[in-house]
Amino acid sequence: MTDFSERSLEIIHLDEPELEFGFKQKSDSPKDGLFLYGPNRAPRRAEISVGVIGTTDGIKMFRDWLELANAGIPVPPRTEREKEFRPHLSDFPGLEEAYGITLDPDRLVTYSLSLSDIEDRTLLENHHEAVQKTVELFLNPLLQHCREEEREIDVWVLVTPEIVFERCRPMQGNRRKVELTPGEFSKRQKIRSDLPLLAAVLDQSAESAFDDIPDFHRQVKAKLLKEGQTCQLTRETTLAPDKFLNKAGYPLRGTQDRATVAWNLATGLYYKSQDEPPWKVATMREGVCYIGLVFKMLPNNKENHACCAAQMFLSEGDGVVFRGANGPWATDRYEFHLSKKAAKQLVEQVLRTYKSKFGAYPQELFIHGKTKFSDEEWEAFSEAAPEGTNLVAVRIQPTRGEIKLFRDGDYPCIRGTSLLLDERNGYLWSTGYVPHIDTYMGPETPNPLFVTILRSTGPTPPLRSVLNDILSLTKVNFNSASYSDGLPVTIRFADKVGDILVMGSAKNAERQPFKYYI
Repeated sequence: MTDFSERSLEIIHLDEPELEFGFKQKSDSPKDGLFLYGPNRAPRRAEISVGVIGTTDGIKMFRDWLELANAGIPVPPRTEREKEFRPHLSDFPGLEEAYGITLDPDRLVTYSLSLSDIEDRTLLENHHEAVQKTVELFLNPLLQHCREEEREIDVWVLVTPEIVFERCRPMQGNRRKVELTPGEFSKRQKIRSDLPLLAAVLDQSAESAFDDIPDFHRQVKAKLLKEGQTCQLTRETTLAPDKFLNKAGYPLRGTQDRATVAWNLATGLYYKSQDEPPWKVATMREGVCYIGLVFKMLPNNKENHACCAAQMFLSEGDGVVFRGANGPWATDRYEFHLSKKAAKQLVEQVLRTYKSKFGAYPQELFIHGKTKFSDEEWEAFSEAAPEGTNLVAVRIQPTRGEIKLFRDGDYPCIRGTSLLLDERNGYLWSTGYVPHIDTYMGPETPNPLFVTILRSTGPTPPLRSVLNDILSLTKVNFNSASYSDGLPVTIRFADKVGDILVMGSAKNAERQPFKYYI
């Protein structure tokens, strides 16, 4: 361990990364940039086509929400406790005004489902079968439309009643609990032949229900990977919280204000219906590629094998997900490490895609992970990297309170504050007080990320440059219009991507744009 007791440590502040919007204009806030300048590129199709699947009430809730979103939604009135200004909240100006797209509520492609049919399927005795049958109920109209109808749908919206959210997730309701901790999933399941679904039938094709974790959201995303269809899942209580009240007259569940919901849902609809995301990081260096490694234990696998994948993010901010090989990647120290062959193949996949897009290999290739890379992995990565590409391994670890930094003695430090320990190690506060919105959007004193430059095949890049890149990657969550995230996108969505890739339904999905996973 490095001894820092006899020298002073350097504290710096990184400027907030700027985003680029229409007409090459810049702003550090997604909402401000979209409101003032519109998306980074003109939409591929100004009038987007949306398909909606849900109950009759759910479809009406989405149509009513869309009419409000087209007209614009103001933030709610201030309460007596709130300050005069609330810069972290922004009025939603309307779909066309912010994103340059139109969506006519009367031109939606809709498929209505019976609430009683949903009820019957979610209550099936075997949890795996209940989730599988519920997913099929929602996706059958979508698949039939793709086979039989000429009208192309840009993005599908699945509006789910609360019973789907309550009953079609692991560890919900009065069902047998399903532990999803690594290595324990298969041990805690009943033998397949003991479950009601298989005890009464001889058709072993029914066992496909066990190839997927019983989770509605993950199964929908996994099954649509093969279809090349993007979807947005939303709950009825999100669209119309005022229609679901408790006895005291308050909403059954807490939701964001309606303007914020509109910003987030509209950003997702735009991203999933267009060729390019609504904004890009203006300060991202050209010729640089970022990879986040993903490992997830496969469910119901007696050998405790794991799936490996890589999330590639370009300087534009958009991403592609590559599925690697399954294997016994877990070690005795509860870390994941690829074999040399699997590591080399995965990085070669990424590099081939980058070259096909830009005509040349990247000048720098950063591999982000939460653990160190083994000598065997690093040797494979180095062999895969072509001449002229500097390969850099970076470990990014969230901390849990081992170090705290305060501003003026009592207040959270400013986002972007960094404590440099040496040339390779430093702390980065990717959350904290944000001057632009005049607040810290967190429940407690922010914890920093601990960042280490592990190795490089060429010159070691300056730590400040690496930290700045990581801070920039916290601003490319296109599933919302929030100011920033606490983790870079290379790490932020690792678990969610892995959750989908380990599903049996996603078995042959080797490469897909990132928009299919969120």
